[in-house]
Amino acid sequence: MRWTWAVLLLAGCSAGQVAPPHPGATDEGWQVTVYYTAVESFHSGPAVAVRGCRVIDCEHGDDLLGTVPRSFARAVEDEGTGRMTSGRYLNWSHDKGYWLDDEPRDSFGKPLKPFVSAAADGVRTGSRIKLVSCGQTPEGGNVDPVVCRKLASSSWEITDEFTPGLGGERHIDLYLGEETGPGFTESPWYTTFAQAVLEIHQPS
Repeated sequence: MRWTWAVLLLAGCSAGQVAPPHPGATDEGWQVTVYYTAVESFHSGPAVAVRGCRVIDCEHGDDLLGTVPRSFARAVEDEGTGRMTSGRYLNWSHDKGYWLDDEPRDSFGKPLKPFVSAAADGVRTGSRIKLVSCGQTPEGGNVDPVVCRKLASSSWEITDEFTPGLGGERHIDLYLGEETGPGFTESPWYTTFAQAVLEIHQPS
């Protein structure tokens, strides 16, 4: 595939600022959300038995895959993937249910890549994305500058897709990798941006 990249001058941009003018076309008014791999050891509380497939090439199996904290099982369904204390991954999708795996995977069965993999309805698979401006919080406030800089300096690729009903027009979901602690969803990293500006390069 051939790509045409514009040079992004992000250095020195504060959170929410648009980068200086550059040759690439930008697209405004996007909602940005994030997703992650849950980590079982960061979860506690009531346990539930999880049933599904022991291999990836299977749908809606009924094998006992393990007993895990309910909050971990819920996070796997919300985020699509989780690392168990055994070191294996408990993955989930709406059309397959749970299955055990050696890697976290996207909707097409390929390994997820932190700060690379992304999903966006209406954007061609394989498109490359740059976050030019983080915009603002949904309430109209300033976004966290550390989070904004990291997301804006990363090169994203549309390799994943939303669970039906969770995407929508002008909504992009960015994969962060594994959660970093038991309070991850209360941290600045588990975030939503409104009115963000993207630069989208579709494969030719």
